[in-house]
Amino acid sequence: MNATRRVRLDRVPSAVRHAGIGREVIVGDGIVCREGYVLAVRILNDKSVYNVVEDPAGRMVPLRAGHVIAGVLGNRAALRGYAGEVPDRLAVGDRVHVLNLGGVIGRCTAESPDLGPPFEAEVLGAVLSFPPLGDRVGRPARVTDGALPVPGEFRCQVPLVLVAGTSMDAGKTVAASEIVHGLTAAGFRVAAAKLTGVSLRRDTLAMTDAGAVLALGFDDAGVVSTDDRVALPAARAVLDHLAREARPDVIVAELGDGLLGAYGVGTLLGDPGIRRLARALVVCAPDPVAAWGACRLLEETWGLRPTVVTGPSTDNAVGREAIVGRVGVPAWNARRQPRELVAAVREALDA
Repeated sequence: MNATRRVRLDRVPSAVRHAGIGREVIVGDGIVCREGYVLAVRILNDKSVYNVVEDPAGRMVPLRAGHVIAGVLGNRAALRGYAGEVPDRLAVGDRVHVLNLGGVIGRCTAESPDLGPPFEAEVLGAVLSFPPLGDRVGRPARVTDGALPVPGEFRCQVPLVLVAGTSMDAGKTVAASEIVHGLTAAGFRVAAAKLTGVSLRRDTLAMTDAGAVLALGFDDAGVVSTDDRVALPAARAVLDHLAREARPDVIVAELGDGLLGAYGVGTLLGDPGIRRLARALVVCAPDPVAAWGACRLLEETWGLRPTVVTGPSTDNAVGREAIVGRVGVPAWNARRQPRELVAAVREALDA
């Protein structure tokens, strides 16, 4: 018989916000080892870096040894962070790792030299959810419980500004936020989206702060970590919801991670429905060689010509001139030249 017990959570991370759970939960020992299921775990070690977790409101709150948190099982394939996967099986008392700031948990398969070992946690059990009506037998909670439905037919007709990059930390969220701000200031009604990556609210909240009337991510569609299998259905759910609920003139959509990453960016770039709506493609790169490679990859693989290049590669005139001269694409820095960046996007939208 599945034993249950009551547990009080010290932290409820943002990645589990659609599971509909509070601080007081019932846990059982019947653990489902699949992405999206929520577990209660106890943190076993302290860390001096990467030692916080994002709460549902977007605040970064500290994690300490002894804290009991809800974590969502998921995979991560980060270049500059922890990589990990959902174990084949787990039991109460087993150990897992915290893989990202949003509260995604699994078995770490690759550490980051900059972040040190990840938080290790003891599994306390599967968090149970209970239906509001009918039989009060709990079942393992999932982040799909309160998520957006996947549409049967993709109906979005709103023009898209796609913001892609060569890797993590290439400046995508900064660029997307500046574009949201600039288009909003110009009178556009702008919605925003994060279509690929690992569950974390930080980027969509930044775009909301920049002026987006509504910003959603793939995690709002019940996806913990995107890949070639789930990226497109989640993107369609998010874009359809934004189009219907926000009624925007344009949607600025960030594609998390890089063009060659494992999160499904290429699947979206190759989809006829997404390509039909895309009016501008902004590429973020850390240096001119990366910018050159990204532009060549986009043209040779997907037949796409970038609208503008930004990111650290455009931090000064040396990088910008190299990109314009060797690639033939405009290059403007999102932090220092946001007006020029937004002007390039507006020109593509008006074409």
